[in-house]
Amino acid sequence: MKSVILVTGAATGIGRLSARSLAQAGHTVYASMRDIEGRNAPKVRELRDWSFANGLDLRAVELDVLSQPSADAAVARILAEQGRLDVVVHNAGHLVVGPAEAYTPEEIIKVLDTNFLGSQRVNRAVLPAMRRAEAGLLLWVSSSTVRGGFPPFLGPYAAAKAAMDSMAVTLSYELARFGIETSIVVPGAFTQGTDHFPSAGKPADAALAAAYARYDGVMDQVGERLSALSPAHADPQAVADDITRIVGLPAGTRPFRSVTDFIDDGAGEVTVVAERVREEFAQRIGIADMLKPVVRRAV
Repeated sequence: MKSVILVTGAATGIGRLSARSLAQAGHTVYASMRDIEGRNAPKVRELRDWSFANGLDLRAVELDVLSQPSADAAVARILAEQGRLDVVVHNAGHLVVGPAEAYTPEEIIKVLDTNFLGSQRVNRAVLPAMRRAEAGLLLWVSSSTVRGGFPPFLGPYAAAKAAMDSMAVTLSYELARFGIETSIVVPGAFTQGTDHFPSAGKPADAALAAAYARYDGVMDQVGERLSALSPAHADPQAVADDITRIVGLPAGTRPFRSVTDFIDDGAGEVTVVAERVREEFAQRIGIADMLKPVVRRAV
């Protein structure tokens, strides 16, 4: 069945690739981004031209995950045009790099706002309609930093991703009896094919960051090593392909967590154990029925 899908953070990277792949699979896709009539207008024109040239249904929609009114307006537009919203791909996020001490609490709150609280705003806009329909899929783009190995100087970003991942797990239980499914996609590190590292933010307190000068070059060394470990075919398109595959599966059969990691940082191994423990604990405390959604309508 073809779905109506919202992809957040679709201007670049995995979000952009996923929006295109999902449209190529025949779905109606709303690629959300900020400032579609200003800064991102060229990307919107490119998206529109590509969609038209290929006979696909891929549309841009204004959505700033930092604003509840913006999320509400975007979802209202989709529901008005389509009458339903079947899938949300929570992809919006922004990487920051630097010594954790150099970030003020206010800066870390901004990192959490983009990478974690933004998904909550979108959920508050989307979930009432999904609960009424008693069907839907929340597909979360997490990170292997949540359960795998990762280098220093990613502290606020890794913490925000861990918070988002934890919320995804919690919501999976709370939404299962409404027939709403959860799937968490876990990309590993990609050294090419995205703007993730080139556009990464840094702490404003440059003086305090400079106090860590003895670590200068560490991130470059890590980047070089990651590049050396990455096979030639390591492409973020693989994450978009996995998202498209999962969306295309029948409701109730989608994997709870799927790892795409070409470097093998251990997230896959930890996931196997963690999922077994999670399922066993749910059975022990009597909520095993919440491990899978009650499927009433295919999406």
